[in-house]
Amino acid sequence: MTLQIPAINNQESAQALDVSELVFGQDFNETLVHQLVTKYLSAARAGTKGQKNRAAVSGGGAKPFRQKGTGRARAGTTRSPVWRTGGVAFAAQPRSFDQKLNKKMYKVGIRSIFSELLRQGRLAVCNDITPATPKTKEFLSKIKGIDAKRLLVVADDLNENLILAARNIPYVAVVTPSSVDPVSLFSADKVIATATALKQIEERLA
Repeated sequence: MTLQIPAINNQESAQALDVSELVFGQDFNETLVHQLVTKYLSAARAGTKGQKNRAAVSGGGAKPFRQKGTGRARAGTTRSPVWRTGGVAFAAQPRSFDQKLNKKMYKVGIRSIFSELLRQGRLAVCNDITPATPKTKEFLSKIKGIDAKRLLVVADDLNENLILAARNIPYVAVVTPSSVDPVSLFSADKVIATATALKQIEERLA
């Protein structure tokens, strides 16, 4: 499959890149992509809140007072939820919100997203996106002409100049092929990847 992608600025001509139809030519599987995005967002949840139930609080080993004759309600332990410093009824416990998704399903879902980006004209390729100096102005000149409120740059290497030049731009995110996630891909108006990064993605998803 031959992919014809325009250059990211007016100084370079359009270029063609041969990519695998298996990765960039799949039909959009909405159900699988929804499951993939849900898994990613669920795994990002902390799930660290915790409270002590009546088994976890200290004390309460002995009956606090005799059963009858005190005028008070009978009690067998001070760890009851109705007592001050007692345990919490239905206490929240630390948990993981991660959902199971097979590796094969994950690959098919990412392929589906990349294929849809290509069909919608939201995927572009460039030879080199790294500026020679860590200047934001120089990086902006490289992405000149791109109309996007959210831009995702996939670079084959996180060069220090690229990180420093792009970090001051609020609508630009820079990742490597190994750290590409479905939420960033789906939410980006435009995805720019170097030719080397696209080949690495193709190898990972083949």
